[in-house]
Parts: sequence; C-alpha cells; structure tokens
Amino acid sequence: MPNASPSVELAAKILSAYVTRNSVPAGVLPDLLSEVHRSIAGLDRSAEPKISRPTEAQIRASVRPDALISFEDGRPYKTLRRHLTIRGLTPEAYKAKWGLPVDYPLVAATYSARRSSISRQIGLSQRLRTSHAAE
Repeated sequence: MPNASPSVELAAKILSAYVTRNSVPAGVLPDLLSEVHRSIAGLDRSAEPKISRPTEAQIRASVRPDALISFEDGRPYKTLRRHLTIRGLTPEAYKAKWGLPVDYPLVAATYSARRSSISRQIGLSQRLRTSHAAE
C-alpha cells in the first residue's frame, strides 16, 4: 500500500488484526473494510456540539435565592465567576453563549446579602476604630 492514505492503512491494520482473531467470511471483508475506514475518517471531523438555548422559564428557574444553576454543567454555584474562569469563559461570553439577558446575576442573592453584611460590619468597625483613635 505505498500510495494509500494513512487512514486506509490504519483501517487495513485494524481489519487484519480483527480477522486474525475472528472468523469472517471473505465476501464481507470489503464492506467491513469500508466501514472501518469510514469510522476512522469520521474521527478527523470535530463534532461541533449544538448548544440549545435555554427558554425564558429555564433561565428564571436557574436563578435561585441560594444558588445559580450553571448552564455549562447543570450544577449549583453561589457565584459563577470562578466556575466560568476555570472553563475559559468571561461573564459576557457565558451570557452570549447561552443567550442570557445582560442583567443575569452572577452571584446568588443570599450569598451577596451575606457578603454585603460582612462588608458593612467590617466598615462599621473601621469607622469605630478611627473615631476612637481620633479622641
């Protein structure tokens, strides 16, 4: 097979290995060889996964008070930023990919409220410290 393409050579090697271990009628060999070659040739093509956009109801359901459901893997997260960064997405790219509105939250409401409360407490204690130091 000096002029054969690499996929044809690979298909022939796979088929010869199969035939040495299994009994195959001679009449089936051409069809089997073309099937193996077609399968190998299909591996070269990258299958672009078709992303189905979520409906408005699915978008509303993904926003829960305690977590946001990611459309990437279906798991709940308190904040999506780190999850998206790990997957190589920016918040804008994520929203564009899934057709989400611009005002789609990236942080769960209860987590945001808790962080806000902590920040206010820290700020309040800072103000108390500076006012006592000035006296």
